[in-house]
Amino acid sequence: MVRVGYPARIDASLLSGMPVGAEMVPLEAGLDHDVNLDVWIPDALTPRAKEIWQHLRGVKLVLSLMAGTEWIPETVGPHVTICNARGAHNVATAEWTVAAIFTSLKYVPLYCEIQASGNWKRRKEAAELFARLHPDEGAIYPPVMQEELAGRKVLMVGYGSIGKDIERMLAPFDVELMRVARTARTEPMVQSVSELDALLPDADIVILILPLTPESHGLIGAREMSLMKQGALLVNAARGPVVQTDALVGALNAGRIRAAIDVTDPEPLPEGHPLWKCPNLYITPHIGGSSPRFMQRALKVVAGELERYIQGEPLENVVQAAI
Repeated sequence: MVRVGYPARIDASLLSGMPVGAEMVPLEAGLDHDVNLDVWIPDALTPRAKEIWQHLRGVKLVLSLMAGTEWIPETVGPHVTICNARGAHNVATAEWTVAAIFTSLKYVPLYCEIQASGNWKRRKEAAELFARLHPDEGAIYPPVMQEELAGRKVLMVGYGSIGKDIERMLAPFDVELMRVARTARTEPMVQSVSELDALLPDADIVILILPLTPESHGLIGAREMSLMKQGALLVNAARGPVVQTDALVGALNAGRIRAAIDVTDPEPLPEGHPLWKCPNLYITPHIGGSSPRFMQRALKVVAGELERYIQGEPLENVVQAAI
């Protein structure tokens, strides 16, 4: 039997798909004694997972419930194989991205303020907002009360499984999609990240959905934001440090761009941080991958990897191979 430790908070009924040969060992928060395991499924909450790791012995394989695994290698060291849950977040994160785009283009935060104020006449503020974002458009009659997604040029920075789902969900809106990834390829056309500077000026919407790596850390800074269209929308569904926070604060306060972000740097975003009060910014507290069906999807991915591990077959989602 392969001993597999998992967070005790997971509903045991969701473990019915685990393969024969896996002995599932629940790990309570606040674990205070050593436990011998072959495989570890870390808690989705990083601080709790790090506390539990101190009491684990013999772990050879980590099967993360999350797509991002940035904290795991430095915690478990190089002699443990690590797999992520690629695909588990796709639906929820892609839906958040599309919703964030519409939230910004339809001026939802402003209209929520207007609703709370109970003052219908404040809707004229939408036209004023449009004029500030797009000063070159001139006077438009009737006044603009919202914007459209249809026909917009969308630049996708990162084109993995989540990016492909975002593209699928955007398809009905007839957007013109440009794709950038670390490596250029065809069918569909994906350009190298080295082409980013040339593509930014043409994009109405820039979506960040790439992993955090040494190369992507700080990828979007003041220079990149200066290349973006006046009033363009930056959507960060990736990781906070992909965007340089000071540069984002500066660009938003200057009225150069607008943004919708589910991730920040630092994270959690402290009370009183300048980002909280920036104009033309929609923030959610890193909830993009969360939904009632997330754990079902994540455990299905984990079960598949565990079956391959028990059968001695190659693992699919390896992000670190043990040395």
